[in-house]
Amino acid sequence: MLNIKENIYSDLDFLGSAEKYVENIVGVIEHIKLFEDFGLDEVKSLCFYMDCYRAPANYTLLEEGAEGDYLMLILSGSVRVEKLIFRQGIREIAEIHAGDSLGEMSLIDGRPRFASCSTLETTDFAVLTHDALNEILIHHPRLGNKFLLVLLQLMAARLRDTCDRFLPSVHGSII
Repeated sequence: MLNIKENIYSDLDFLGSAEKYVENIVGVIEHIKLFEDFGLDEVKSLCFYMDCYRAPANYTLLEEGAEGDYLMLILSGSVRVEKLIFRQGIREIAEIHAGDSLGEMSLIDGRPRFASCSTLETTDFAVLTHDALNEILIHHPRLGNKFLLVLLQLMAARLRDTCDRFLPSVHGSII
């Protein structure tokens, strides 16, 4: 197995492997409809590939336009998501809480971050890198594919929500 663990946030409190927080993670994701089909063993397997961190309030977790190929699962706390919008400046587009995730798009496509994300309070989160996801796909292909399907469903739901909030309603749309 490759060394998939890397200390992405060296300036934050490193809480260790997510394996130590399986019960907390199960408690957070069991209330998320998309994860309802994940069993305890599957969550434990995912946790093996993630590390946990604690960030103070007002800490920038992700910066719009920055490189990054990992996602975060928020375990506690809350995060503000902001986007620079042409001719409108920076606008808050979402507030994220425990059980939500950030960074899925960059995990999948490797492109720069879509938005900036800053903690509103002390926030604990788990990180899954692109390399770790590849390892899951190699060693646990069923779990990896199931996880990717959940991410696609999540991204589709967010796209629909964003379109509903920012675009005028169009009847007969194919979106």
